[in-house]
This record gives sequence, C-alpha cells and structure tokens, in this order.
Amino acid sequence: MIALDTLKGAISMNTKEILTRFEALAAQYMRELDAWEMEELTRKPREEAWSLGQLYVHLIQSALFLHLPNAVACSQKAPGTKLGGQKTERGAAVYTLGSFPPIKIHVPPSEQYTPKQPVSKEQLHEGIQQVLAKMNEVEPAMREASSDHTLTHPGLGDLHAVEWFRLVEMHYRHHLRQLDTLKEQVAAT
Repeated sequence: MIALDTLKGAISMNTKEILTRFEALAAQYMRELDAWEMEELTRKPREEAWSLGQLYVHLIQSALFLHLPNAVACSQKAPGTKLGGQKTERGAAVYTLGSFPPIKIHVPPSEQYTPKQPVSKEQLHEGIQQVLAKMNEVEPAMREASSDHTLTHPGLGDLHAVEWFRLVEMHYRHHLRQLDTLKEQVAAT
C-alpha cells in the first residue's frame, strides 16, 4: 500500500512536470510566432482553414476560458462540479496515452467555435504569456487537488482538476502538427 505522503509527492511531481513541459511548448510557440509577419499570421491557406493566428487564438482561449477555469473549479469543489463521473472511451484513451492520437479533429465552422483573427502579434504574445502565468499560478493548487470532483469535457468526458490542467499541455502539443502544416502552406502562398 502506498503512503498518502508518497502519493501526494507523486502528484506534486507530476503537475510540476506538466508545467515544465508546457513552459517548453509555450517558448516554442513564441519562437514560431516571432518568425511571421502579421499578414502571414492572418493568411488562410483555404477559405475553410484556420490561419496561423487563429490557431494561436484557439490555443489561448481554450486554456484561459475552458481548461484552466475548469481545473480551478474542480480543485475548489466549486458549485457545478460533480462527484465522480467517467471519461468517454476517447477520453480514457487520450489520458492513458498521455496525448491525442495523431489525427485531425474537424469541427464544422461556427460562430462559437471558430476563432477570430488576431488583431496584432502583441495580442498573441500577451495571450501566451497569460496562459503561462495562469499555469504557474494554479499549479500549486493542482498538487493538492482531489480527483473526486469533475466537470464534463464535450469529447473526453468527466475530468478532474489535474486532468484539466494536463489538457492544456496535451492540447498545445497536439496542435504542433497543425502549426507545421499551416507554416508550410503559408510559406507556399
């Protein structure tokens, strides 16, 4: 049987590792951003495709307005969270693998899902910095977070605080393939 202190230490190390991995991803996204002019960031390779800038907006908004608020809500056992719950089959696979499968996930364009074009590179720089700051701010609470309170992700099912926190890093990592594809397409046009 594992002692509670040992288990808390493992959870603590895990959230720090998640944060460290995210910091490296954020730095990579910043370097990539610096390589492009604003016109290139807003150029769409095809009408139905996102621009590089829209990809950045999507990553920033999903972290700041969905993933991290839900991580905090679960860690605080806030009203609206529920005890227990289950992941979908896809959610269980994602968390078992520690990443999304290397496939495109297509969501039809819509007013509420399709990200707006960025206004400036500064907006994107500041957004990534805000996500980085928020990840650092909430990480200590994640070390102590219980796994008993969850909120439902539309595709992955019921996630607890650390899973929502981890989702930020997995989501940014998943979109690296899309970033590379968009870079190639923008450079070719």
